[in-house]
Amino acid sequence: MKVKSSTKDSIVEAAISLFNIKGYDGTSVRDIAKKAKVNPANISYHFDSKQGLLEKCFIHFFEAYLSYLDEEVNALATDPPDYCLKRALYKILYFQSANHLLSRFVWREVSIDSQVVREITSSYLMKERYLFKRLLEGTCLEKNMSSMDLSFYIIQLRSLITMPFLNSQYLREVWHVFPQERFFVDKYYQRIEEWIDETIKKNSYQMNIPL
Repeated sequence: MKVKSSTKDSIVEAAISLFNIKGYDGTSVRDIAKKAKVNPANISYHFDSKQGLLEKCFIHFFEAYLSYLDEEVNALATDPPDYCLKRALYKILYFQSANHLLSRFVWREVSIDSQVVREITSSYLMKERYLFKRLLEGTCLEKNMSSMDLSFYIIQLRSLITMPFLNSQYLREVWHVFPQERFFVDKYYQRIEEWIDETIKKNSYQMNIPL
């Protein structure tokens, strides 16, 4: 079993690396097999096809990503809503940092109007919107937000947490910062927390997370 797990992991890692460099369409099964140092038949055995491998990458990313939002929506029963929102973002940033190549690939593919990607992500993205809405509704309660205002806040917030990983090359080459480094994530999270306090909710609960 360990051998199989290791083979699958090697295939996934090779695929993510090549998808980032050559794109999904520009990467062949043979390319992945060569980089993973496995027989192409192993990819068919474990994932059926290149699309099956793509689905595995998306499922792994979104199941983890949405679990952090889901946990904090459930925590609304006991904790202040702005605390839950901030805690969810904190977890998401660190997850993306630890999986920066996967994050970059997923967000890039989501931005492309592809039938394959739409089929894989439509339910995930609808659930993401619902969970963000739940967290923001409580945080914005005192401001009597309209549904349109709330939608714009969700768009802004989503942009803040995806930008460093979608545009990691720009950050490295122009700003000389690295989204996969803890120092960057710590500082970036602090700016997001300030944005929430100043833009969405005045006098909100301050988190005490050791950075």
